[in-house]
Formats: sequence, C-alpha cells, structure tokens
Amino acid sequence: MDISTLTELLRETEEHHGPYEATAPKHHWSDWYAAYIVARENGRTPDEAAADAALHMEALRR
Repeated sequence: MDISTLTELLRETEEHHGPYEATAPKHHWSDWYAAYIVARENGRTPDEAAADAALHMEALRR
C-alpha cells in the first residue's frame, strides 16, 4: 500500500470511528482502527468494516 492510499484509508477510518466513539464505552482508538482497516483490506464495505470493528470491540470487552 502506498502512502496516499493509506492516508485516505486512515481518514475514512477516522470518519467511521466518530459515530462509534460517541456511544461506545471507554476504549483505545487503535483497536477499532485496526479492525476497521483489516476489514477494508479484506474487501468489506465501509459500513461492513465499521460493523466488524464494533464486533471486535465487543469481543475485547468479554
């Protein structure tokens, strides 16, 4: 992945993390970002990746 692609993906991730962060329990942003980015790299849509990241965070709390 080149720098401009990664930059775009990080900005997209930040945009989708905002709604999650507003209602989520205390967490470290990097856990959500990592799950989102991996999902996007695996071909998931932004909405699917956000849902995957939320599920990942839920699993971490268990």
